[in-house]
Amino acid sequence: METHTWSQTQTQRLKELGADESALSQPYATAADRNLAFQKLEKQLVKSARSDLARFLTREGKPRFEQLRTALCDMLIAEGFAQVTTPTIINRAALAKMTITPDHPLSKQLFWLNDKQCLRPMLATNLYSLMVDFGRQKHRPIRFFEIGSCFRKETDGARHNNEFTMLNLVEMGSTDPDPSPADLLDRLKDLAHKMANAAGITEYEFETEESDVYGSTLDLVCSRTGTELASGATGPHPLDAAWGVTDPWVGMGFGVERLLMSARGDTTIGKWARSLAYQDGIRLNI
Repeated sequence: METHTWSQTQTQRLKELGADESALSQPYATAADRNLAFQKLEKQLVKSARSDLARFLTREGKPRFEQLRTALCDMLIAEGFAQVTTPTIINRAALAKMTITPDHPLSKQLFWLNDKQCLRPMLATNLYSLMVDFGRQKHRPIRFFEIGSCFRKETDGARHNNEFTMLNLVEMGSTDPDPSPADLLDRLKDLAHKMANAAGITEYEFETEESDVYGSTLDLVCSRTGTELASGATGPHPLDAAWGVTDPWVGMGFGVERLLMSARGDTTIGKWARSLAYQDGIRLNI
């Protein structure tokens, strides 16, 4: 027996209005039944969105993205990490130290401002520079993090944005003068667990992946959707030599919008990005 599901246009509209996954997969006996159900569901979702928007414009407190940012920063500061701020514009020479040369796959995704400068595609480039300067301090370990915008020309709109927010943490040096690779990996997982808990994410797992920049990485993945939430690495690492970094280290970068998307049970990232179409996850075209 033939069944009818939402059209592509209907599906897109329902996703924009925040319909849950069960509603998106509901089959109907006829196209007329489907269209009538769509009208009713859209009306309900629009009413709810208008109510949410009214509360957003009159309530006290921070939007959900800012609440998450605060929770992550507060957790890391309580763990002894210092928060840093670095430039959004980086130069070609710094990218080359990360092996991102003109023939590298990532080079096609860069937003170039001129022949020598582009908008940063990641935070790690600047953080490597800070590792060198902070490494002159005698105490160990040295812990710091940054949270800020990065820019890449992306095509997969469901899980990517051209402008997105990363949080990268670095812990260099150790109370153990010669930590083993297993010790470093355990520490990386420990920090990932704490970040996931701070974000309110309970369904996650670790996977080993290959990166165009870092080689083998430890990724934090949402178990429910398979979405990569973070990617981490440990050092000593082949990239260290170009920067003159000699300390053992662990580092991990988290996609903040992806953390929020996964914590909220959403399937698309656009509603949590910097946008003129959404505010606080609420569709404005209602």
